[in-house]
Amino acid sequence: MRRYFGRKLLIYGLTFFVAVTVNWLVPRFMPGDPVASMVARANVARPEAVEAMRAYYNNLFGFDQPLWQQYLNFWAALFRGDFGLSIWLFPTPVGDVITNAVPYTLALVVPSVLLSWAVGNWFGAYAARRKLLDNTVLPIGYVLTAMPYMWLAVLLAWSLGVIAGFFPVAGGYSFSLRPTWSWNFMLDLLHHWTLPFLSLFLVALGGWAIGMRNMIIYELESDYSTYLSALGAPSRLIRRYAFRNAVLPQITGLALQLGVIVAGALVTEIVFAYPGLGSLILNAIKNKDFFLLQGTFLFIVLGVLIANFIIDIIYVVVDPRTRAGMAGANA
Repeated sequence: MRRYFGRKLLIYGLTFFVAVTVNWLVPRFMPGDPVASMVARANVARPEAVEAMRAYYNNLFGFDQPLWQQYLNFWAALFRGDFGLSIWLFPTPVGDVITNAVPYTLALVVPSVLLSWAVGNWFGAYAARRKLLDNTVLPIGYVLTAMPYMWLAVLLAWSLGVIAGFFPVAGGYSFSLRPTWSWNFMLDLLHHWTLPFLSLFLVALGGWAIGMRNMIIYELESDYSTYLSALGAPSRLIRRYAFRNAVLPQITGLALQLGVIVAGALVTEIVFAYPGLGSLILNAIKNKDFFLLQGTFLFIVLGVLIANFIIDIIYVVVDPRTRAGMAGANA
């Protein structure tokens, strides 16, 4: 087992290195000059003052150094936990900007991922044994899972927000309130959270339900189910074994789909102007904020890798065949 997790950690370490390097390169290939944008926002008329400001900012952000030196400085600062200063919100540190946005994204992604997976698997397994429910869950599931996150977000905002007026369609909380630990603010926060959550939950729910429905049918028609049935085993016992075997590919699917779900959450945040990492990325692109883009992508990459590693551990715990294979490899 130690060798297994050692290989996993090595793979995740190499993935992290490559992802962070690409993350550093992408903003530098974007068109435009962030320093020029900062100087333009300052509205300075004197040419000598403009040049002085340009030289100051280039030196402050390290843009006056060769690219290879900037890359080494980036890794050195990263190991110190320094993500640099935000160009868009200068002179606020990038770490502080991301810290303010991360709770919103986590509050959106974590419940939608876990609940859609749990409810979708349960509903798909139940529908596989009920013909009437199966005839409805399959087409509805296909429709939901084929919907782009942004399209469903717009549809929910229009129907439940604009037309029905049940939910707000923008922001993380009402502009008339200030963030506090009061019940009034928490309920308002939940009110703004509902539509972004539903758009992520519903799209993911359809895919998990279809996957589990198909896996349950396959397991119930397999040789061991037929053998148990011939021995007179109770149907509940056979279904329990079928569910335990069917859920294993769904755990693997969760690891594979995690990046897609996170990307969908970022787009959904932009649709609802939700103050999470998605809105930060949009503002960073518009303002050519290299350091905010780097910090935001770094957090996303690190979060997805950690979540995948946790799923790998869960898979080893729930699948005895994996543990047996690891024990045989170490013998």
